[in-house]
Amino acid sequence: MADLSCNVGGIKSPNPFWLASAPPTDKLYNVERAFRAGWGGVVWKTLGIDPPIVNVSSRYGAVHYNGQRMMGFNNVELITDRPLEVNLQEIKQVKKDWPDRAVVVSLMVPCNEKDWKYIINKIVDTGCDGVELNFGCPHGMSERGMGAAVGQVPEYVEMVTRWVKESTDLPCLVKLTPNVTDIRKVAHAAKAGGGDGVALINTVNSIVSVDLDQMAPEPTIDGKGSHGGYCGPAVKPIALHMVTEISKDPETQHLPISAIGGISNWRDAAEFIALGASGVQVCTAAMHYGFKIVDDMIDGLNNWMDEKGYATLEDFRRMAVPNVTEWQYLNLKYDIKARIDESTCIHCGLCHISCEDGSHQAIREIKANGQRSFEVIDEECVGCNLCMFACPVPDCITMERVDSGTEYQNWTTHPNNPMRVEDN
Repeated sequence: MADLSCNVGGIKSPNPFWLASAPPTDKLYNVERAFRAGWGGVVWKTLGIDPPIVNVSSRYGAVHYNGQRMMGFNNVELITDRPLEVNLQEIKQVKKDWPDRAVVVSLMVPCNEKDWKYIINKIVDTGCDGVELNFGCPHGMSERGMGAAVGQVPEYVEMVTRWVKESTDLPCLVKLTPNVTDIRKVAHAAKAGGGDGVALINTVNSIVSVDLDQMAPEPTIDGKGSHGGYCGPAVKPIALHMVTEISKDPETQHLPISAIGGISNWRDAAEFIALGASGVQVCTAAMHYGFKIVDDMIDGLNNWMDEKGYATLEDFRRMAVPNVTEWQYLNLKYDIKARIDESTCIHCGLCHISCEDGSHQAIREIKANGQRSFEVIDEECVGCNLCMFACPVPDCITMERVDSGTEYQNWTTHPNNPMRVEDN
């Protein structure tokens, strides 16, 4: 079996699957059950300081699509509303009982040195493995000058991270908000402040739906609603992109990353690791399906690594990064055409409809003897893949490479590019 142990900025765990800071990690009862299920670590639900947090009801909204429940998940919940001392006692107990698991404490306090050093001093005695600075929450706390209000200002990120690192030797992960134009700038700031790694992405600012009877955003609280934080499978592409931006940047390419965002299975985790993450955090999937999903995650990643011959996570970490390039360097000579397998085609016509109305009119409909079939017109097919994605039958439509495989030209040297690089 492959070795799934990981090290994220000095925080070690027996596998890369951690529960993210959220309701599943808000108390001893939950965390113990998670560890018994096999999770490699947890990030304790974000701690703050007095006055106590007051939450609302309801707290969640969701996007369901094509039969999939909670494809996107929205929340307006705040940080922990449990007493600080109770949380500290429970963190200390769980770390004592589970010494091999990663216990990271998420923190969020007002943006001043006194409060940050106060909270750090309070958690040092718990024996936790590290801290995560919550600079990402886009609702409720951001209106109070915390969360994303800090994470959107690189100077604040660097300043607070430095306060924390001056106060403790514990590894420090800086949790970044996706609600910025360029994630690299805040990653640079986290590194400049002495952060041992970054965690991303936190939730995306959102309104997921509107109750058309009450004419208010959902979740609706007594006829009113507010923007919240969006997560779940729908945000995975955003998270993959932002993780890659940090992995590609020369200044942060070696900065440890704890990846978050729509991770629901082992394949999701492998994709993030291939793009540079050292480990991953899971939230929505655990809230949806329960703690036991980690069994399939561990088994699936183990089996895939064995099949590929990867002995450790480091064997394939960052392997996909060199293959992420800018559009201008893509091979314009690469040519593929759609191919329809008549033996599995159910003649629904979706390929024809999508290509006819939404693409390049490259699939003709043929009617004969009261039946119909579909044929690709190679001269019109641009290899866009739309028909393949529209087809409801797996592998009925595939894409075949038809170029010689020996030619290469990108936009920088193309004759139609007025700024092309001339050949010497």
